[in-house]
Amino acid sequence: MKVLITGAHGFMGKHLIKKLKQYGIEYFSFDVENTDSELTHFVDSCDFIVHFAGVMRPLSNEEFYNSNFNLSKKLVDIIKRSNRNIPILLASSTQATLDNDYGRTKKMCEDLVLNSGLPCYVFRFTNAFGKWGKPNYNSVASTFFYNIAHNLDIYIRDPNYVIHFIYIDDIIDTVIKCINGEISPSKNILSITPVHDCTIGHLADLIRYFKKTIESDKHLPIINDDFELKLFISFCDYFSDEDHSFNYCVDSRGTFEEIFKSKKYGQISINKAYPGVLRGGHYHTYKEEIFQTIKGKCLVRTREINSLKVEKNVMDGSFQKQIHILPNKTHDIQNVGNTVSITLIWISEIYSEESSDTYKMDI
Repeated sequence: MKVLITGAHGFMGKHLIKKLKQYGIEYFSFDVENTDSELTHFVDSCDFIVHFAGVMRPLSNEEFYNSNFNLSKKLVDIIKRSNRNIPILLASSTQATLDNDYGRTKKMCEDLVLNSGLPCYVFRFTNAFGKWGKPNYNSVASTFFYNIAHNLDIYIRDPNYVIHFIYIDDIIDTVIKCINGEISPSKNILSITPVHDCTIGHLADLIRYFKKTIESDKHLPIINDDFELKLFISFCDYFSDEDHSFNYCVDSRGTFEEIFKSKKYGQISINKAYPGVLRGGHYHTYKEEIFQTIKGKCLVRTREINSLKVEKNVMDGSFQKQIHILPNKTHDIQNVGNTVSITLIWISEIYSEESSDTYKMDI
């Protein structure tokens, strides 16, 4: 399987590339610096097309038609000339129902793809948010993340206005299902689920709370639902030091993802573990950690390295509890529930392989 991604350097394109790499799926990247001949070559060589390319805030209205509709038509024409029935997934917008230049060009792209005779998926996205979104461009969430993280003012005209948000990982997971054939092509307009409704005032309050908590001695906020977790993960990207990369690991036990790194405030990661999975069995001589399970049920065991006494604490996502791991306490964490667990982990400094301060010792 080889996938062509248009708009590969954009918000959604970067996330899709990350996921394709995790699955070992080959891909071609097409963006503004590529030529028409390269586009033809990519189409001739691919098995599936994800058409993310487009502009939202051009310098002139003519750019809507050049960058949105004309590129879509060029892409469909190349596919047809190839005499290959290549599936195409189009990223449209809920603004396709509105009478403005952006909405009209999106509706034209939808009609073009749906009437092309090709196997297709046309998704209407609304207020997509997540890591790597551009402030003042991709979503009001991106703007609030950036401004609040950098102590800049935000403008709220109506705090009670409700916005419908979709999370970037939910978008990409759906795209992957289309690529893998788990979702069938359709002549109907499709949408991403879940959709999270939030007032603009509550959004601002949540992000301010995240910032205040990270800067406090608690470091980990209380997370009440999946939407708040998605917002927190996204906000951390804007609040972190800019010169750090973030690691993501996946294996048969689950996933471990770094979401926040700061020389001043330490590091926050997310541990997703399958039922029965045990991690840890080590201690630190100077690092401190805080564990907080926000979904599922986990057992945390700790023991002073010079003692035989084992302390046991159960964290259940249905109520908020934090376990503080002090230096010279060996510790582990096990998912003792029946579903995948999600645990936020704060550590007092950024992890470094050169000075990991991590020493193996079973409970």
